[in-house]
Amino acid sequence: MPYKSLTYDKVTILGGLWGSKENLLRKTTVWAVYDRFKETGRFDAFKCDKNAKIKPHVYWDSDVAKWIEGVAYLTKQKRDPKLEKIVDEIVDEIEKNQLPCGYFNSYFIPMEPENIFANRDCHELYCAGHLLEASIAYFEATGKEKFLELMLKYIDYIEKRFKIDCDAGFTTPGHEEIELALVRLYNLTGEKKHLELAKFFVSERGKHADEDIYIDWAESKYSQSHKEPKSQRTAEGHSVRAVYLYSAMADLALKENDEELKLACECIFDDIINRKMYITGGIGSTHLGEAFTTPFDLPSEGAYAESCAAIGLIFFAQRMLNLTCEKKYADVIERVLYNGFLSSFSLDGKAFFYVNPLEIVPQNHTRHASVKHSDPLPPMTRKEVFECSCCPPNIVRFLGSLGSYIYTYDDKNIYLQQYISSKSTFNIGGEEITLTQKTSYPENGKITLKASGDVTVFVRVPEYLGDVKIGKNGYLPVNLVKNKEKTIEFEIPTILIEAHSKVKDCVGKVALMRGPVVYCLEGCDNEYDIFNIRIDRNTDFTHGFNEELGVPTITLDAFIKQSSNSLYAPISQNRKRVKAKFIPYYAFANRGESPMQVWTLAE
Repeated sequence: MPYKSLTYDKVTILGGLWGSKENLLRKTTVWAVYDRFKETGRFDAFKCDKNAKIKPHVYWDSDVAKWIEGVAYLTKQKRDPKLEKIVDEIVDEIEKNQLPCGYFNSYFIPMEPENIFANRDCHELYCAGHLLEASIAYFEATGKEKFLELMLKYIDYIEKRFKIDCDAGFTTPGHEEIELALVRLYNLTGEKKHLELAKFFVSERGKHADEDIYIDWAESKYSQSHKEPKSQRTAEGHSVRAVYLYSAMADLALKENDEELKLACECIFDDIINRKMYITGGIGSTHLGEAFTTPFDLPSEGAYAESCAAIGLIFFAQRMLNLTCEKKYADVIERVLYNGFLSSFSLDGKAFFYVNPLEIVPQNHTRHASVKHSDPLPPMTRKEVFECSCCPPNIVRFLGSLGSYIYTYDDKNIYLQQYISSKSTFNIGGEEITLTQKTSYPENGKITLKASGDVTVFVRVPEYLGDVKIGKNGYLPVNLVKNKEKTIEFEIPTILIEAHSKVKDCVGKVALMRGPVVYCLEGCDNEYDIFNIRIDRNTDFTHGFNEELGVPTITLDAFIKQSSNSLYAPISQNRKRVKAKFIPYYAFANRGESPMQVWTLAE
């Protein structure tokens, strides 16, 4: 029997690392994104004024929609009149400017009304999907119906143009997202036509080869249109578009009991985690198309690993967890949470990474000083806003709904998937059960549980413990008696990790992990050139704390090779013993520009 995810509105995060991040979101991050979007004209774009000083972009609706969705999650937990007022004003602008047919887009209505639904790569359906998700979340948070009613009208128009009349300029969206939103709409309304429209957009993909001429520098794999989804077996193309499609495929596989789609999803997911995923959980190896590339092509300095892709991989993994009940999907969620996702925003909550590299070599950013061309290397520090600023609001909406990823459940049992201090309410076999989880994870592996009734909680055994024989199918059953606490404790090992020999950037190197957290060397913590540091594979680990960053540190024995003054010289055994200090990967680039690496030479 499939699991169900306990949704965020049934969960209160109580403290610890994630409680602090949720507080940061409410106090700082949601407003930091709002301020930058206001300055750049994204909110004013909803006025649909063709004479506005700042011209809109085709994807701006999605930026604002994701921010609204994040606001909805915060509002559900605690009403904030200021945030609510902003959203209501945006909804009023949508109502004022929506076309009689139901169409709404803040770019095409004022700028190119003659080209509505003419270009597959202009993000109209992508924007519509995000607006729909935002309207659902806002309705569920506030009970206000206007936004949802406006989007229902828009969805009816989309159904008419694409599925009934078939007179749009393309059949499936260039950037997937509306498929996910339509399944979510079906879950809310129960209206089969919404699920059927989601199925239409998924099943028609790959059947219309002529659609792929819409962008001259990309092949059909870029938009996952090279095959029908049910026949796909590998992760291809733009990584965010891909995982959004795969998430919708998993949704439909569960809803429709579709074994073909389920098999496709399982194969694609395994291709990602076994051949195309960074140790941080990042995906997308190249700036060219923000795309998946070939197996084991995982460059460190040139890593793309977009923040939105990390979030999208969590979406996909959670749906696969619900579909298959296999813990490996929760393991991947944990890897992304503590690394590729946490690295995407600064410790003060005000700045963001679009791209999350695994290595920074500052001199490479100025190596083309004599020409007007430079290598497309990721920025060395986070920015408050981007021209394409999809990641900051995606971080807002994901962090606001984090509670949805802690537990799954069925009619009899609860499954603890992520160790996060929280208080949650379940309906198990017709009985309401309140479950409290207290933990300082990943600082330590101690987890204390207490329930308001007798219940069995199956606790996921962490991936990093390897093949230890604990529990069943990777879960440890914990039988809770009403109002009695029970504590379990996992070891949090500190270990050195090797990559597959086909990952060329990592040959002869190791990465340091403590539990789920990947660590990195940063220049500002180390006296010597970090790229000359060699780790002793048999080293001991010394654990400490960085007060400036507020994060743990790990120091270990290493050495550097001392070079002669010659550019080239016979091999030398001259070595100097040094200490190498590591910080969590998610904390890098919070003290200005500095060299950084995850993978370090080892002997």
